[in-house]
Amino acid sequence: MSSRYEFGTTLRERIQANLDAFERRALDLAGRRAAAVALTLFEGYGGETCFALTRRASGLRQHGGQWAIPGGRVDHGETPEETALRELDEEVGLRPAAGSVLGRLDDFATRSGFVITPVVVWGAGVGSLQANPREVETAYAVPLAELDHPEPYLHAIPESDRPVLSLPFRGDYIHAPTAAILWQLLEVAVRGKGTRVAHYEQPLFAWK
Repeated sequence: MSSRYEFGTTLRERIQANLDAFERRALDLAGRRAAAVALTLFEGYGGETCFALTRRASGLRQHGGQWAIPGGRVDHGETPEETALRELDEEVGLRPAAGSVLGRLDDFATRSGFVITPVVVWGAGVGSLQANPREVETAYAVPLAELDHPEPYLHAIPESDRPVLSLPFRGDYIHAPTAAILWQLLEVAVRGKGTRVAHYEQPLFAWK
């Protein structure tokens, strides 16, 4: 395990400083629905830092079977942070302590009509993932180091002039918006760069 991804105070302070220095971009809803996801970092096997990733239940009406970050629609009166933490508990059973939210990344507008606000959460002492079978087929504790290699794959589709961003993952691909949000987590929160991802396209199956 690389020491740069060891779960603890040093990594938390680095991520907090990077997020504090980042000028995030918010988007108007413009008729779309607000959503939020919880980019939750927690301690995995051997002290490595992991993030929560799910494979959505195949029977869901929208985006069934797709890779996803725990999250969902913002209910009336909720903040994105409240939504992200609620969905994190409902989908995978993680309940971070008070003060666990470190910040937000750029909003991402989806082809299916949502504006997603990614919320970065420090999950100290949250325990193990428990997938809710009504929403989640499988929940994964993915080492943060797995985002390091290989680099994202950009490819064209005839329906758009914007490239689709995908991340190779364990013999499969994670596509935008999930892949784009995870890539910005690594680039901005961990590496301290100013990388933007909201311009990337999503594959055609995610437009519905």
